[in-house]
Amino acid sequence: MFDQTLTTSSHPTESQYPPLESITRPAVDTATAAYYLNRKQQTLRAWATYQNGPVNPIRVGGRLAWKTSDLRRVLMEG
Repeated sequence: MFDQTLTTSSHPTESQYPPLESITRPAVDTATAAYYLNRKQQTLRAWATYQNGPVNPIRVGGRLAWKTSDLRRVLMEG
């Protein structure tokens, strides 16, 4: 009766994202940053729009990118 794709969770799991310490890229996308900061993607987009969050993104080709060094700093500050 129900399609199998409807019953699976679309929320990211721990296995989809490696520990932040192992990320070697200088920046990550909004979905990844939201996962590590335990916030919704829309919250990060609001931070970008109003420039009022604990981290500010860089814009690359019209997309938001979040510096991994900034994410680590925020998480260390608690």
